[in-house]
Amino acid sequence: MKKYGILLIMSLTCFFSCAEVVAQRQTYCNPINIDYGYTPIPNFSTWGRHRTTADPVIVNYKGDYYLFSTNQWGYWWSSDMLNWNFISRSFLRPWNKTYDDLCAPAVGIIGDTMIVMGSTYTRDFTIWMSTNPKGNEWKPLVDSFDIGGWDPAFFTDDDGRLYMYNGSSNVYPIYGVELDRKTLKPQGARKELYFLESWRYGWQRFGEHMDNTFLDPFIEGTHMTKYKDKYYLQYGAPGTEFSGYADGLLAGNGPLGPFEAQSDPLSIKLGGFVRGAGHGATFQDNYNQYWHVATTVISVKNTFERRIGIWPTGFDEDDVMWCNTTFGDYPHYIPSPDIKSEYGKDGLSPYFTGWMLLNYNKPVQASSTLGAYVPNNAVDELIKTYWSAKTGNKGEWFQSDLGNISTVYAIQINYADQDVDDDRLGKRTDQYHQYKLFYSIDGKRWNLLVDKSNNKKDVPHDYVQLEKPVQARYIKIENIYMPTGKFALSGFRVFGHGNGARPDSVQDFVVLRTEKDKRSAFIKWKPVDNAYAYNIFYGTHPDKLYTSIMVHSNNEYWMKAMDAKRTYYFSIQAVNENGVSERSKVIKVD
Repeated sequence: MKKYGILLIMSLTCFFSCAEVVAQRQTYCNPINIDYGYTPIPNFSTWGRHRTTADPVIVNYKGDYYLFSTNQWGYWWSSDMLNWNFISRSFLRPWNKTYDDLCAPAVGIIGDTMIVMGSTYTRDFTIWMSTNPKGNEWKPLVDSFDIGGWDPAFFTDDDGRLYMYNGSSNVYPIYGVELDRKTLKPQGARKELYFLESWRYGWQRFGEHMDNTFLDPFIEGTHMTKYKDKYYLQYGAPGTEFSGYADGLLAGNGPLGPFEAQSDPLSIKLGGFVRGAGHGATFQDNYNQYWHVATTVISVKNTFERRIGIWPTGFDEDDVMWCNTTFGDYPHYIPSPDIKSEYGKDGLSPYFTGWMLLNYNKPVQASSTLGAYVPNNAVDELIKTYWSAKTGNKGEWFQSDLGNISTVYAIQINYADQDVDDDRLGKRTDQYHQYKLFYSIDGKRWNLLVDKSNNKKDVPHDYVQLEKPVQARYIKIENIYMPTGKFALSGFRVFGHGNGARPDSVQDFVVLRTEKDKRSAFIKWKPVDNAYAYNIFYGTHPDKLYTSIMVHSNNEYWMKAMDAKRTYYFSIQAVNENGVSERSKVIKVD
């Protein structure tokens, strides 16, 4: 008996030690927390000055990650994909008369050299080269790239041959062309590669409700990934302002095709706080695992108000490419040598921490409220809505009640742009946020949790992973300093474990596919009393449900994203503060 007691103690010691190690792994949360610049275009901010960027590309160069995106007057680098360092740089030449400095940039690697070019319809944009981008050392590789291209992308094949892809239109297809590796002159004419087929693929339809009501869909933002002997060409569609913004996928045996369109997008994120996952790029980390970076949607103060998200990506045993956006705006581990990027049978990524959202639509209090920007907007899981205090003064505060004493691991503070100063046009490197976080068991006695009163970084989507988790029911943020505008939050999100039971499994899950339009289906299920959300998984193979939709506070969903010519398979799981239920049995829908 004594022997078994010792073994039990050793096992428990190992369990808690291992749990502590896991807890100390570094994590991130989408949208990624970088110092997004403001739109540089005055006509794009008449409804209010605001931050924005989109069309991201990340490349792994000499062991560091380099992030380029639209109109940031520079780029970022990171050694760990968590802490990003901005480097100021204009890539325009004196003869380029435009606001767009690296709009939808192309970034490529040729040997030991990085090359960069922005979008252009002209013939006078420079292609830049660098062997020391961390040192901001650049020089022209080609003074004026003769053929230009909007939404360009570079790809170097294993044999050293260089290709460019481009296209951004609802009239013309995406194109590809081989370039001379030394001169970058085109080797022949551009080749038409693919145009949207929204009559077949429901997700390609334009509009928030995928209805093609007032415009035909757009195809743009190409990126090429090679895996083994196959070529995977990604493209953005159907419009950057919609929750259904996605990166589609074409698979082929050569860099210029022919390609076969895949039924469902590589990356799409229809529900949750962060929505949209289009016009992006795929890259490998330092442990040879794949990731996908893409554009996410706000589109409140302007159609082109956007942010950036990063999700685990990979290939299955049949070389099918996938991107896991399930819980894609919850905390995830950064790249690690002991995590292999797999699509788990439960639909969850091994990078997902399992820390759940603790304060969805829970009671809140605030120091003041500006007009209709009510406090509940900060906990409704909609990045488009936000709470604003009447001022940006020190002392304004926001408080969230978790409902029960919970284990808190991390907090994400998403600032909103309200009454931003008129001079905020373009990149600012001279601003920062300061605040304090407090926690309490009873809402009366408060303890300091995080002190950023001396912070000098611009953190518009600050994410704080606690050194050690705390038991708390109430979390409060107190403003110390805002760089501009009012103290406003689009999402005050608390993550951890609710110290209770996981939700019950979903019963009576029904998918009614429409007979007149096989792209669409009406989905319903019996509500689960102890769930605040549901994940609907679907795909064209019963063992490959690689796409998911998160639905909050509802037990029905009108789906319009299917391939009209394929049979589909569905499953669902319930979500609450304590975890997820077992997934329902997979059902077949003809």
